[in-house]
Amino acid sequence: MSQNTTENPEVEVDSQETAAAETSGQNTAAHEPSQASLGHGGDRNYRKVRQGYVVSDKMDKTITVMVEDRVKHALYGKVLRRSEKVKVHDEANTAGVGDRVLIMETRPLSATKRWRLVEILEKAK
Repeated sequence: MSQNTTENPEVEVDSQETAAAETSGQNTAAHEPSQASLGHGGDRNYRKVRQGYVVSDKMDKTITVMVEDRVKHALYGKVLRRSEKVKVHDEANTAGVGDRVLIMETRPLSATKRWRLVEILEKAK
């Protein structure tokens, strides 16, 4: 009988701890990760935004934008100008050659198109 009495207080303590955890709103058994840690839309507001100049508007609802970036050389420290041409989705066909535009990264819209037009910052003269 003495063994049963020593085991019962331990069981009561465990049940009291779980009851306290349940009443405080903490569920230790099931933990749901946040959206950001899963990668399912948690990084939606951290999309890349770039400025560039339109170099081609010959395609329907697509423009080609030259995006220039400055990169410091890893060994020599010289600042280099790197440029790349990206295809950008222009739903209303509003941008023309020479316009300075603001573009934002988006889901793949075609085989080469991963950017969309946000706004035209400056029209070409």
